[in-house]
Amino acid sequence: MTTHRPVHILGINAYHGDVSAALVRDGILIAAVEEERFRRIKHCAGFPTLAIQSVLAQAGIRGADVDHVAVSRDPRAHLLRKAAYLLTRRPSMALVRDRLRNRGRIGDVRGPLAAALTVGDRALPPIHQVEHHAAHLASTFFVSPFRDAACCAIDGFGDFVSTSFALGSDARIDILDHVFFPHSLGILYTAVTQHLGFPAFGDEFKVMGLAPYGQPTMVAELRQLVRLTGAGKFELDLRYFRHWSDGVAMEWEDGYPTLGPVYSPALDGLLGPARAPSEPLTTRHDDIARSLQAVYEECAMHVLLGLWERTKNPRLCLAGGCAMNSVANGKIRAQTPFQEVYIQPASGDNGTALGAAYDVWHRALGGGRGFEMTHAYWGPGHSAAAIADAVAARIHDTDGFVVERLASVDDAAALAARLIADGLIVGWYQGRMEWGARALGDRSIVADPRRVDIRNVINAKIKFREKFRPFAPSVAVEALDQYFVGAVPDPFMIQVYPVREEMRAVVPAVTHVDGSGRLQTVSAASNPAYYRLIKEFEALTGVPIVLNTSFNENEPIVDTPAQALDCFLRTAMDAIVLGSVVIRRVSATSVT
Repeated sequence: MTTHRPVHILGINAYHGDVSAALVRDGILIAAVEEERFRRIKHCAGFPTLAIQSVLAQAGIRGADVDHVAVSRDPRAHLLRKAAYLLTRRPSMALVRDRLRNRGRIGDVRGPLAAALTVGDRALPPIHQVEHHAAHLASTFFVSPFRDAACCAIDGFGDFVSTSFALGSDARIDILDHVFFPHSLGILYTAVTQHLGFPAFGDEFKVMGLAPYGQPTMVAELRQLVRLTGAGKFELDLRYFRHWSDGVAMEWEDGYPTLGPVYSPALDGLLGPARAPSEPLTTRHDDIARSLQAVYEECAMHVLLGLWERTKNPRLCLAGGCAMNSVANGKIRAQTPFQEVYIQPASGDNGTALGAAYDVWHRALGGGRGFEMTHAYWGPGHSAAAIADAVAARIHDTDGFVVERLASVDDAAALAARLIADGLIVGWYQGRMEWGARALGDRSIVADPRRVDIRNVINAKIKFREKFRPFAPSVAVEALDQYFVGAVPDPFMIQVYPVREEMRAVVPAVTHVDGSGRLQTVSAASNPAYYRLIKEFEALTGVPIVLNTSFNENEPIVDTPAQALDCFLRTAMDAIVLGSVVIRRVSATSVT
């Protein structure tokens, strides 16, 4: 009798923002994680060496056991399009040099890959270059619950494409159409984000949070940036952008990714002077943010309606960086014919590592469907012994703290619920780390959603960030309709819905200024410990919701118990729960 040897596929996103790794065994996801969690650099670029080593360790295999490597970029994709662009548009040599340098890095990953796998160059497994948007599409459809679905990816750019239309059926994805460089809804959002004085990589989500404070008074001006065309496609008015012609400074090779200004001076003439990051926000800035969100939503729905017309399929799988626009996501079912929507929690470039692995499993190897991503807990976990060691190493720093070692996580959840109900802010650290940008109850800071003042406390004394930033409600799944309008279960916190008007005063800390909330539904099946915490809080207060924000402070979400303790001790958190260990400040009696 022969023993089946499992096939291991390592997917990686490299030399871009949010580099990451995912490991698939016989079509089943085993682990997925971003490099930033180990390097402690947000949106870390370069090569995902530590992420690769982490997913191997979680799978219990060596580098030599990897059978295939899938890289989520293909420099050879769309070569004729690229050549035609060079001949007709004649971009600057600086832009051409930058693109060629990045292509060279992507095209030759053998050295860093061999080092990460600790194998010789000649022992490397086959390396597959997967076109960026094919990886985006695979990252959502192949892990969705759907056997067939319309599929769409919308982002900045990857392999000369910004938007892809496709149809998924069983183990196959057929590409129907593309929107090519230089036209991009991601670039549209980034350009105005930069103009508003948010220049850092990934700052678009700040503008999404700012938008509800404004009025859509500049929609007419912002509509001038983009023209909607047939079949769900669009074109930018390139007068307002410089990404297509000038050498926009970009750094993707190692450390924090940077992107220079992608907008031209014409945008200043249209919207008024750009805001410097140090300048205060005004009503005009709020209105620009609100108008941008409105125009983006018009464009995104135009794209999706075009996809619907091509497919007539009621199920939608969405990916790409723009799929992180949770406000727009929550409106898809109301504004398009799509009845069901699936977006996995790492829909940005981090998720292309996952998609590349599944593209190879299904397309190159002919593997069948057998996996559905129903939760996001695909990162490393740390044992009770590791927690005990981390606490012991910092015990000399805990003067003025009470350390309690409880019998079980259930007991810790009951105590944490009492602390939260008393108005305390609690770091909640359990299980395996989340995959994607959202903390979903394993690496979270939790608080009482009934306390309107607690939002300002967390922003000012723990997160040290802008006061307009909202917080998310984690809600027991069975109470979803009681608190939200038109919502569907979403374990990934990637859709925004209105909070019922009569409930807004009940949970003001998680109700944004426009009456909405970016919700996460929690069930006993998806996260038993976090569900127990929410239910214990409900037993005390009658409210089946806790405020949830990521366990970090101007850094990536914490990974190890030591990182969680460091964050707790240097901020104004009142207590931390690490597994069944509870540490709280003696002076912490209520929110201040």
